Amino acid sequence: MGVEGTIEYISDLLSSVKKKKKKKMDCDGCARKMKGVLSSVKGAKSVDVDLKQQKVTVTGFVEPKKVLAAAKATKKKVEIWPYVPYNIVSNPYVSQAYDKKAPPNHVRAIPATATVTESTMDDRYTNMFSDENPNACSIM
Repeated sequence: MGVEGTIEYISDLLSSVKKKKKKKMDCDGCARKMKGVLSSVKGAKSVDVDLKQQKVTVTGFVEPKKVLAAAKATKKKVEIWPYVPYNIVSNPYVSQAYDKKAPPNHVRAIPATATVTESTMDDRYTNMFSDENPNACSIM
C-alpha cells in the first residue's frame, strides 16, 4: 500500500466526514415521523402535514419554542412559517410584506411598526380643497 494508497485512503476518510445537509420532508415516512414527534408535544391537539408546501401545522395550546425543538429532533430543516393570510395584516401591500415565494393569498408576517405613514405634505394638499377651509380653492 505505498504512499499513494495511503493518501488516497486518508482522502476517502476525510470526504466521508463531510457535514450532512438537513433534509426536506419528501415522503410519507418523513411526514409520519414528523407527525408522531409533534403530536407528542404537550398541548398539541392536532398536527397537519402538507408535503407540497413543506409545511406542518400544529394546533392547540403549545409554545412555539417547544414545537421547534421537537421538530429539530427529526433532523429536518425547521423554521417558523413566515407567512400569514393577507387579510390579517393591516397593510399587506407594504414592501416588507411582499414575498415572491409566498403561497397564494399570503404575505410575510411583519411587525405593526412597518406601516405606511402619512406625511405633512399630504395634509396640506388635502386641506387645500377642503370645504371646512375658508381659504380653500374650489374647482368648478
